[in-house]
Amino acid sequence: MNVPSRIAALRKTMVAHNIDAIIIPSSDPHQSEYIAEHWQERVWISGFTGSAGLVAVTKDRAGLWTDSRYFLQGEMELKGTGVELHKMLNQFGTPYIDFLAENLSKGSRVAVNGLMFSKAVVDTMKKSFAESGIDLVYNLDLISEIWTNRPPLSDAPIFYHDEKFSGSTIADKFEQIRTTLKDNRADYHLITTLDDIAWTFNIRGNDVMYNPVSIAYAIVGKSDAHIFVNEKKLTDEVKKQFSKNNIKIYPNGEIIGFLNNMKESESILVDTQLCNQTIYDAINGKIIQGNSIPKFLKAIKNGTEIGHIRDVMKKDGAALANTFYWLEQSLSSGQKINEVDVARKLAEHRSQQKFYQGESFGAIIGYNENGAIIHYHPEPETCKTIKPEGILLVDSGGQYSDGTTDITRTFTLSQPTEEQVKAYTLILKGMIALSMAKFPEGTTGGQLDTLARQFLWAEGMNYGHGTGHGVGFFLNVHEPPQGFTPLSSERSRTVQQPGMLTSNEPGYYKEGGFGMRIENLIITVKSEKPGFLEFETVTLYPLEHKLIDKSRLSKEEIAWINQYHKLVYAGCAPLLKGEIKTWFKDKCRKV
Repeated sequence: MNVPSRIAALRKTMVAHNIDAIIIPSSDPHQSEYIAEHWQERVWISGFTGSAGLVAVTKDRAGLWTDSRYFLQGEMELKGTGVELHKMLNQFGTPYIDFLAENLSKGSRVAVNGLMFSKAVVDTMKKSFAESGIDLVYNLDLISEIWTNRPPLSDAPIFYHDEKFSGSTIADKFEQIRTTLKDNRADYHLITTLDDIAWTFNIRGNDVMYNPVSIAYAIVGKSDAHIFVNEKKLTDEVKKQFSKNNIKIYPNGEIIGFLNNMKESESILVDTQLCNQTIYDAINGKIIQGNSIPKFLKAIKNGTEIGHIRDVMKKDGAALANTFYWLEQSLSSGQKINEVDVARKLAEHRSQQKFYQGESFGAIIGYNENGAIIHYHPEPETCKTIKPEGILLVDSGGQYSDGTTDITRTFTLSQPTEEQVKAYTLILKGMIALSMAKFPEGTTGGQLDTLARQFLWAEGMNYGHGTGHGVGFFLNVHEPPQGFTPLSSERSRTVQQPGMLTSNEPGYYKEGGFGMRIENLIITVKSEKPGFLEFETVTLYPLEHKLIDKSRLSKEEIAWINQYHKLVYAGCAPLLKGEIKTWFKDKCRKV
């Protein structure tokens, strides 16, 4: 079925269930960002493949809401589907609720699948719809009734992430979780997000593209622990570690029964922002609402992890050097190269590095106007041929057993225009300002975000995405809770703490022209001044000399770039050979 026929089939099912509208999210039962094919309901019903977006279907209208990262992509992918694009200026807003309230009559029934929405979101929707006299039904799964050839869940093995990488045993993590349980006077903690489970139990898997996680639920008690997972997928080493730590294993679906059978006197700590409505409704015990404990624990990397992160950036930088040397040589010799070729070459060179496990996300290779599509991912059928002229934006990352990387660099393939040089230099100044920041303990990401935008703002320029996100350790490349964003969100409110690994990625995008972004990962560390913090830049790859207007830089900014290039060369050069090493040294020259 194509998209119009799928929507027609859905509307027939809606009529059968006396439903006037349905809301279909981008999430899965674990509130993941990247999700397994089995759960990609919004992609299936709309044809829109961006990682963020939500579809609402009524009896006569269908719309998709997404944020500025996907405006151009949405326009292209929704063409001819009958699904209308609605542009969200605030990616954390809920304009689809207003849309349905305005277009549905009093007494209408709106359906959602309770597995796919968190308890907190369902509560918000119920309250908002009730104000308009609309009922929310959250125990229907209408998509499953029409998606007959739905992909099965993965049977990929689940393997153990050794302490030589993680720096912490399962027992250590249980102890940390149980300390917080005690503080909250709770008997149990329900863990529903896949990255939190992976961190807690020192396991990794391949159930989700780019994120090394496995489908599971978990409960950690004051003296016991339970994991709900397909036991056939567990390697012998995982089973051995689980036995050693007295972890009981159950089939995935038994989470409902376990929660049903809790004693009413038993208390369980639940993050309602992350726990889906269906799982929440199954709980028989006393519910204590609070944050996911592992989410905040894993955000602060330990000494072992930080040591690995510094090392992994060296080999990742070397892989990039090999790729971009190949690109330059190929273009100069007249070879025909396209965006997909660059993505494949990046993965190839990363795969040659020790402990490589795969990409951390689909590489964004945007040539000229494609660079202005913020989360553009090239496909073989539609990608652009790269010529030895114009601007190329490359945002990519790798998953290694010893860390996760995420780096963006923008290149000019010919003599740039004044406009391009100005934009790049202003972005660079903002990136450096955040890199050099010294700030008091207790400072939030929202307070720091402005540092990266100030120079663009002064010229009446801006970018429509956050300046940075948390990054996992051989886990999700987008890892809450911290980050840098001007919008009201968890990322903006979270206090920066020593050990946090966060991206620093200001940009500028001219629709139909070019896109630019510079991204480094930075670790929060203690400053020499008591009570203050600062950042250590760990990403290692040189900046684009031809795009830098030195006259716009201060002495301090020039000194920062030169010192950074010195560190880049010292870190990556030992992993390079011959002509590439000579070429790389020139790239790392002083400005």
